Amino acid sequence: MERKSLLSKEELAVWTWLVSKGINNAMSGLSAMIGTEVAVTALSVKQYPVDQATQLLGGPDTVLVGIYLSVEGDANGHLMLVHDPNVAFQLIDLQTGSNSEVSMAMGEMEKSVMAEMGNITGSYFLNALADATDMTLTHSPPEVLIDMSSAILGIALSQIMMESEEVLVVQTTFGTANKQIDGAFLVMPTMEFLRAVLKKSCFAGS
Repeated sequence: MERKSLLSKEELAVWTWLVSKGINNAMSGLSAMIGTEVAVTALSVKQYPVDQATQLLGGPDTVLVGIYLSVEGDANGHLMLVHDPNVAFQLIDLQTGSNSEVSMAMGEMEKSVMAEMGNITGSYFLNALADATDMTLTHSPPEVLIDMSSAILGIALSQIMMESEEVLVVQTTFGTANKQIDGAFLVMPTMEFLRAVLKKSCFAGS
């Protein structure tokens, strides 16, 4: 049986445009923070059954570093930035100029750096969406999580499951010219957030 899409073709096109704008803006903020240009190399928007979402990141038992931000304002939801631990330490190295490969330990300093990255990228992402929709969007202080994929994604998925058996995932790969990081920026909106943003979009009804 064919799954019913969460969004129409037109809505999906608008959402893809909005998040592309937001993610590129987020990468600009990250570039300014670490002093190295970070660019989006691939972006996909796909629909998945909620119970299969953890397979996107290597399976439910894969250990990840996640940054969680709740979104408030004219639309409520959440934003998850998820990285493989090796990617997280590469980002930390770029910011601090250190070499984390020796210890690969996520201490308070490393967590602070990751939290600030979440703060910067989250703010830039939401600012771009807010500018395009004339909405007020803010986020909570970032929470850095080091756990299995199932536990980290469970925060977002538990909210999504209240509204739908499907999840719309925006997955982005990014890197630098000198050092290909292949990091992942995931946006997994609730339906409430999706509908609120699309309703306010300057493309709505066009």
